[in-house]
Amino acid sequence: QVQLVESGGGLVQAGGSLGLSCAASARIFRSYTMGWFRQAPGKEREFVAAINWSGSNTDYADSVKGRFTISRDNAKNTVYLQMNSLKAEDTAIYYCASDPRRLGKYEYTHWGQGTQVTVSS
Repeated sequence: QVQLVESGGGLVQAGGSLGLSCAASARIFRSYTMGWFRQAPGKEREFVAAINWSGSNTDYADSVKGRFTISRDNAKNTVYLQMNSLKAEDTAIYYCASDPRRLGKYEYTHWGQGTQVTVSS
């Protein structure tokens, strides 16, 4: 069964930190590009960060560069998103996604259900 399950969302004050995790089925993780996306109320879903299968290459949206860090643990089939210096505009539902293609910004194949992140100002 294909599965991506996010966890770690919650409420945090502006300037604070929060870490998200996404546990994946091995079949769609080990050699897959993993990404994080987010969707704020009334807005389209947008790319946040991605990491290639080995963890050697990452990509970030300009809005989160220097504040967010994506990483993965292939032994645990888990991808992480560490979010620091959070801003009110980071408030959104955050989605984990995986795709067999190389690192890039495109419509990923597999998606999680999402986890809510709310940043209070």
